[in-house]
Amino acid sequence: MEFSSPAQRRLQTLRSHLDSSQADDQPSLFLNATASEAPFSNEDSYSVVLPEKLDTGIWNVHRSAKSPTKLFSRFPDHPEIGTLHDNFVHAVETYPDNKYLGTRARPDGTIGEYTWMTYAETASARQAIGSGLLYNGINHGACVGLYFINRPEWLVVDHACAAYSFISVPLYDTLGPDAVKFVVNHATLQAIFCVPQTLNTLLSFLSEIPTIRLVVVVGGADENLPSLPPGSGVKIASYQKLLSQGRSSVHPFSPPKPEDIATICYTSGTTGTPKGAMLSHENLISNVAGSSLSINFLPDDIYISYLPLAHIYERSNQIMGVYGGVSIGFYQGDIMKLMDDLAVLRPTVFCSVPRLYNRVYDGITSAVKSSGVTKRRLFQLAYNSKKKAILNGRSPSPLWDKLVFNKIKEKLGGRVRFMGSGASPLSPDVMDFLRVCFGCSVREGYGMTETSCVISSMDEGDNLSGHVGSPNPACEVKLVDVPEMNYTSEDQPYPRGEICVRGPIIFKGYYKDEEQTKEIMDEDGWLHTGDIGLWLPGGRLKIVDRKKNIFKLAQGEYIAPEKIENVYTKCRFVSQCFIHGDSFNSSLVAIVAVDPDVMKDWAASEDIKYENLGQLCKDPKVRKAVLAEMDIVGREAQLRGFEFAKAVTLVPEPFTLENGLLTPTFKVKRPQAKAYFAEAISKMYAEIAAWDPMPSKL
Repeated sequence: MEFSSPAQRRLQTLRSHLDSSQADDQPSLFLNATASEAPFSNEDSYSVVLPEKLDTGIWNVHRSAKSPTKLFSRFPDHPEIGTLHDNFVHAVETYPDNKYLGTRARPDGTIGEYTWMTYAETASARQAIGSGLLYNGINHGACVGLYFINRPEWLVVDHACAAYSFISVPLYDTLGPDAVKFVVNHATLQAIFCVPQTLNTLLSFLSEIPTIRLVVVVGGADENLPSLPPGSGVKIASYQKLLSQGRSSVHPFSPPKPEDIATICYTSGTTGTPKGAMLSHENLISNVAGSSLSINFLPDDIYISYLPLAHIYERSNQIMGVYGGVSIGFYQGDIMKLMDDLAVLRPTVFCSVPRLYNRVYDGITSAVKSSGVTKRRLFQLAYNSKKKAILNGRSPSPLWDKLVFNKIKEKLGGRVRFMGSGASPLSPDVMDFLRVCFGCSVREGYGMTETSCVISSMDEGDNLSGHVGSPNPACEVKLVDVPEMNYTSEDQPYPRGEICVRGPIIFKGYYKDEEQTKEIMDEDGWLHTGDIGLWLPGGRLKIVDRKKNIFKLAQGEYIAPEKIENVYTKCRFVSQCFIHGDSFNSSLVAIVAVDPDVMKDWAASEDIKYENLGQLCKDPKVRKAVLAEMDIVGREAQLRGFEFAKAVTLVPEPFTLENGLLTPTFKVKRPQAKAYFAEAISKMYAEIAAWDPMPSKL
């Protein structure tokens, strides 16, 4: 092929540069057929744009500028790593004596300093656990459940599954009995690891999960385990007994192939029964390999593990940690004691979700406001100066850290060099605040279970907040028009549409559910995320809306409630928000879980007397004041008229996993919330009908 145009010559030079460091027969990268020889536009700095198909010339598909001609499926420096087993073997061979898994929890239930297992010690334990499963008749390819929260044994079992070609199936400890029962039967689990607390749940419906042959109790002594009826066909053993059985009957590894299924991650979802996303070893390695081009976890890093390991966000962080030889310390199991764990562990890498970062932000700002005039002015002066330097790419004066910010850094242990955020949007104000106060790299990412985690993430050195960065080098991204929501590629100033993803990170489908797989995957291999995005200058992706939860009001306007909820949560009174509307009504109503501290302070300033927070929430004057402030926030965000809530109900209790209103990733379960607040919703529409000259119902 001749390269005549400037764009083609640039491509040839770039490809020559990329190919010079890798032999063509190495499997570390693969070339996408539809864009392999296409010219690309490199006007953007973080991603490049290619035609979707060579015969159309539509410049729509974005790839990372770090690898525009090839999508990563392996680590560039270690193309031999194709499975999770390979990844762990690499770590054991490279960092055998590095601290790997650390815990403060003692067998007697007390909490102390962190004690550690090395990579070599963990390798020995994973071989024993895998051999123990085979000893008990669990065959290669079987599905193995993990039904407990983060602790070292979780990772040991997962490594054993990878080494012996078992398929791990994480179970959220917060799932109710019905959902657990569904997953166990749907995935036909043969073995399940649990703790004494979750054992009781399993035993309550053991007769209804006939495929289970072995129950292993982590943290329980054999003499305290219940005996099962001889005819049950189920063995029950402690984790320690399984270790002993495996060590006395060692089996050789039975490593998987890259295309084999590594795990089935059941997404709890906001509606219906859980869906099992099948992720292969190649999916997971590809995703982390692509992410590793911009995020490096190092052998001297310390990572704190407290986000649910059943969620793909924490799972991918763990895979990245293993590749880098990182030490991973576990929290003691109580999120309320996380700050104490941070003070003891003093991590260098801290990954979290906006919900926790918002609490950190609120805690610091509240402390500053109550610190007195002099300290408040000093903080503001230091904050403004340091923020300006960061935004201009300059090094801030170390004086500000010494005077102000070092004390704040100690809240996370004092050594954090990298902070990651995912699972939901992080406010730009909060991100900027974290960057200034903690003086480290703070980056937001975007992804989903079906893409093995990261679709895009912010690049190193990018100081602009309010976006989710450029595509993972292991995938390509395009926006598809959604005309019913007025999102198109012709939109000005930026093209908008549904985010679609393709590449080696895309899952293998939903387990035993071809119909729902076809709903999310098109015939060209594009996964439709249901999220609405736009391309900002620099090739950055910004999430602006959600397609899946849209509904119509009575006049026919489409409503994306999550977008409106994200706006209203910026109101100082609002901790959480649920927006409701339907085709029988012409307006929206809101259920707001209030911020208790803000409400109490405001009530005091207004001299409002009350006995408890519940009584305060019911006060019509209070409801009116909150709705007025929500209106102000809505106008600032330029909500359209029909997107404003016309009535609000305030509730003192938050939406939680326990009351069934949140998924484990802290998204509102909309059908459940609608049923839970049905009476309040009905009353609000009655109120609107009473005072609105245009009736709500049409």
